[in-house]
Amino acid sequence: MADLPLLLLHAFPVDARMWNRVREPLAARARLITPDQRGLGRTRLPDTDRAPSLEDAARDVVALLDRLELDKVVLGGCSMGGYVTMAVLRLAPERVGGLVLIDTKATADTPEAAENRERVAARAEAEGVSGWLAESMLPNLLAPSTPPDIVETTRELIDSQPPSGVAWAARAMAARPDSTDVLAAADVPALVVVGEEDGLTPPEAATAMAAALPKSELVVLPGTGHLTPLEAPAALTEAILGWWR
Repeated sequence: MADLPLLLLHAFPVDARMWNRVREPLAARARLITPDQRGLGRTRLPDTDRAPSLEDAARDVVALLDRLELDKVVLGGCSMGGYVTMAVLRLAPERVGGLVLIDTKATADTPEAAENRERVAARAEAEGVSGWLAESMLPNLLAPSTPPDIVETTRELIDSQPPSGVAWAARAMAARPDSTDVLAAADVPALVVVGEEDGLTPPEAATAMAAALPKSELVVLPGTGHLTPLEAPAALTEAILGWWR
């Protein structure tokens, strides 16, 4: 695993800039790849009539590996990036040599959560995202003790996302299946990281993923919420590099 590239997938509703605070130390240890996912950041949303599905997002990742001529990577992600990681693991497990699952969960949405995602998608399409999406999500994304500059950076990331990509991603996440069985079949080294104050994918969900994985290590980061790459970059970097070694 030590000589494999590390590919990290970002959370919703931001883009690959969320990795900026961990990029340099991780890139010093391994080849680091941090793409924008479809419809977010600088990656366009394909013109298709297909219903939103994380399987298509997983196919994007496999296509990227093909373009980069990479047979296998250590694959990971935060929140939605973790969901897409599990979708890749379902689609092409032979391309995954290790897992880094950050502030995410293996279970599917409850009906109530799926309904809320549809409301977010519909409002993004009708109104755009600026002025309401960040305000509605920040209290759940970040711990109360998060410094104001990180709050503002996160707000800017959310406000800059294309409404169509936000809507697609919300609906794709709502439709995702439970992936516990996929994790149980993953015979690769795995790191599970969660913020102690993560209310969206709490430590209990991380513990369940670690228990399902055959070869796992669980790290709980104190005083952090759902976006640990932004809130606690040094602690997250230490967790990843310690596990990598």
